[in-house]
Amino acid sequence: MSGYIPTLEQIDELHKKIAPSQAAYDLVHTHCVIVATIGCQIVRRQNALFTRRCTLPAGGESLVPSPDGVVGGQVPPRLLDEHLVMIGGLLHDIGTYMVFKHDGTDGEPLKFSGKKYITHGLRGYRYLLDEGVDESIAQFARNHTGVGLTREAVVAQDLPLPPDDYVPVNLEQEVVMYADKFNSKSLPPKFLTVDAYTARAERFGEQNKRQWLELVDKYGVPDIPALAEKYHQIVI
Repeated sequence: MSGYIPTLEQIDELHKKIAPSQAAYDLVHTHCVIVATIGCQIVRRQNALFTRRCTLPAGGESLVPSPDGVVGGQVPPRLLDEHLVMIGGLLHDIGTYMVFKHDGTDGEPLKFSGKKYITHGLRGYRYLLDEGVDESIAQFARNHTGVGLTREAVVAQDLPLPPDDYVPVNLEQEVVMYADKFNSKSLPPKFLTVDAYTARAERFGEQNKRQWLELVDKYGVPDIPALAEKYHQIVI
């Protein structure tokens, strides 16, 4: 460990330090809170399945919802670190403050730059490292784009990123990457169902769609309508 693990107060300070406006903070920080919430719900489901693995029906799955409403999922190979997922979820999108076209300071509605947006994970990773945050936390920003952005995809799509793999390196990062797909920062912000994100994933090819559906099978489905009601957002 070469850096520090931020507290909740320090996480908020990291957001506020880089946020160009209150509107930008409200949009990005709320999304991060939602992703952290979904991620922690999934972790609790995973850990419950792991704990009860000897009593589950054949196949290792249960259709009974968790107290948080997560349905399905497979027994994980180990217990997951809920605190790590919470911190990672709260910081995973901190780089999006750097990719606004209109950031709330010019009198225009918030709008992201389409060309720069793909770089937000790497930008967030570098920002966190520059602020002294440990590599293990900064990686949540770097490794959450799509359903796993590979070197091959970066090269094939001629993306404005150094050719490399930007994919989760542990289960906790994968949970945050997965949870992220259920909420969008588009204006107005909205929640996505499994089917809605499946349609998005399919735009990038059959393999991308298959990877997404494998994640759904692996981690289960959160209660999106309940979350949308809690955060007063629409569902698509």
